[in-house]
Amino acid sequence: MSDDQLAPGEHHSHEEFRTPHAPMPIELPLDDQEASTDVPLATQLTRFVITGAGSGVLDFGITLLLQYVLGAPYWLAKTVGFIAGTTTAYLINRRWTFRAEPSRARFIAVVALYLVTFAVQVGIYSVLSHVWPEEILYSLFAFVIAQGTATVINFAVQRIVIFKIR
Repeated sequence: MSDDQLAPGEHHSHEEFRTPHAPMPIELPLDDQEASTDVPLATQLTRFVITGAGSGVLDFGITLLLQYVLGAPYWLAKTVGFIAGTTTAYLINRRWTFRAEPSRARFIAVVALYLVTFAVQVGIYSVLSHVWPEEILYSLFAFVIAQGTATVINFAVQRIVIFKIR
């Protein structure tokens, strides 16, 4: 709104457009509380499961789309789905589940963990996809088994090690 559109006696202030510090990197607006790794286990577990479910739906949806609609091999479809799902999960978990400040060391640790869980998850999915008929129901079973295994590993390592890194 320009100053000439204001009611008589009102003045347009540009104070609301000024920031007292440099802008922060883009963050997910999941809450506005201070970052703190002192989040109770039950809260972390609940948030981790909610985040994992959403990220899992994204992962599985992309996997099915690539595998059954676009005809990609199961290992490639699962790889792309995994990358999309785990990237989403990391961004949400860092900010909301574990309330951790950004950290280069933590990010490197998460990448290492995700490489391990990538091998576990894609390996299990690929083995089961090779053994079972290539049908959506069997793909769902393979996905749930692979995802479940990776989820347990991810939560334990993130809670015990990664989000304790400063």
